[in-house]
Amino acid sequence: MSLSFYPDIVYEADQTPECGPEIDEACENIRDAVKGWGTDEQALIDCMGTMSGEERFKIHHRYKEIHDKDLRKVMDKEEGGDFGLALQLLALPPDLMDALLIKKSLKGAGTHEKWLYSVVCGRSNADIDALKKAYFREYDDDLGQDIGAEVGGDLERLLFTCLQGVEEEFDEEFHTEDKAKEDATAFYEAGQGTWGSDESGLFRLLCFSPPQHLEKMNEIYADQYGYTLFKAFEKELTGSAEGAATFALGMKLKPYKTIAKLIHEACSGVGTDEFMLTSALIRYRDILPQVSGAYLELYENSLKEAAEKEEGGDLGKLYAKMVEHLE
Repeated sequence: MSLSFYPDIVYEADQTPECGPEIDEACENIRDAVKGWGTDEQALIDCMGTMSGEERFKIHHRYKEIHDKDLRKVMDKEEGGDFGLALQLLALPPDLMDALLIKKSLKGAGTHEKWLYSVVCGRSNADIDALKKAYFREYDDDLGQDIGAEVGGDLERLLFTCLQGVEEEFDEEFHTEDKAKEDATAFYEAGQGTWGSDESGLFRLLCFSPPQHLEKMNEIYADQYGYTLFKAFEKELTGSAEGAATFALGMKLKPYKTIAKLIHEACSGVGTDEFMLTSALIRYRDILPQVSGAYLELYENSLKEAAEKEEGGDLGKLYAKMVEHLE
């Protein structure tokens, strides 16, 4: 199955977790940093910059219980700009953070499509289910309908298929060599092998297939047709739909390198995409050591150095804290 990025506690029906004394201590440290005249930004960085997904989930709930205040709203009040937004994201449980990212990607003049597909594509069935529930719980809106209202064409079709959460569980008796050959042929016939592509058929094969099966399909496709599924998507699609499809495929076949590329692109070009970089460092925190290895292999530079040099001020200090555990 595709990787899941939410901690187990997110999938549980009980949304009132048991919290130990370390969670209470973190809540008090945050409270001390924001009470009185002025904010102790360094204290917030030291406390919030090292939180795991499970800790964020618990602190979000516990802070409300102790202080009767929504922690995200507290961060919004205390700090502005990109640093303030980063603190808001850290103040949310992982599923609600992704829901907020989607909401922000759909707002304003034009949709930020890369922000959107980096959240939705390549997720496990469990993550998709949790994300849809979190979005409805927070905004009282259907996630698929909101995306459909803002996005069209091939990108909408791909995102809609991803939101179904229908990836099959790998079964070696079903996902055989013959099945991989059959699906590789079906992929070709839906794309290069027909006059006018059947994008919906391509997206179904992408989203339904478990990583092990898709990997075998990719090998067979390359042997039979001379290029990989990545190149096939590049030939069949354009713009954000192409980016989303290759991202989804990458998250299934080589997730650490795909995330490393996402982070690198956020740091490249004219100016840093702070929103993308911040959200990626937070969402993938628990697998950053593996991503760091992939980053070094791809770019001959460490992820830690890349993140630390991107920003100055409090946001730069926060990035440094978030990656300080990396080699």
